[in-house]
Amino acid sequence: MQLNSSCSEKFATTEMENNFTSEQISDLKEIRDFFEKQICDKNKIDFGECFRKIPHDSLYAYGDPFWKQIDFGKQKDLYENISESTFNEIWEFCKTTYLETGKVTKSVCSSNGKYQKYLTELGKKNPKIKKYAERLLSAGDWSSGNIHYQVFSDEKNFDLNNPDIQLILSIHYLTFNDQEKRNEKWNSE
Repeated sequence: MQLNSSCSEKFATTEMENNFTSEQISDLKEIRDFFEKQICDKNKIDFGECFRKIPHDSLYAYGDPFWKQIDFGKQKDLYENISESTFNEIWEFCKTTYLETGKVTKSVCSSNGKYQKYLTELGKKNPKIKKYAERLLSAGDWSSGNIHYQVFSDEKNFDLNNPDIQLILSIHYLTFNDQEKRNEKWNSE
């Protein structure tokens, strides 16, 4: 029997514990908590209720996706607060070249680390996560996962009260926000 040292919700799942250290799981919870705070504002509602209340379709229709409200300065602070090993298990920096302008920038892309293994393990129980993990692995880019439209049409596989789903959505949209807002020149080291 595993005891939780705090009275708060249990965040770590079997799949998290199988793939990450306890320090990394603490960082993953910090990532999820940051995302929740950013999208829920000061509302004291749970992740699932908050996420459902966002007018996703209308925001997309007007070209202003909800993740753009995430403060990128604070997101970069989050990166500083989590361990480098946790960051590197999820993301890596890659070079992006914009064909129309020739501009070369630094952007986050998928790491083939523990996060990918975690998604693959979750995919053994969840066919939608399996497909998401496969697309992420083959493309190395979150946009290929197209998880957004599946969340509301498949509540069985996307239970918004499940910490695994919360974490996946958090990382997915924080990645989009980073890719949208990071404007750093690529330095070839």
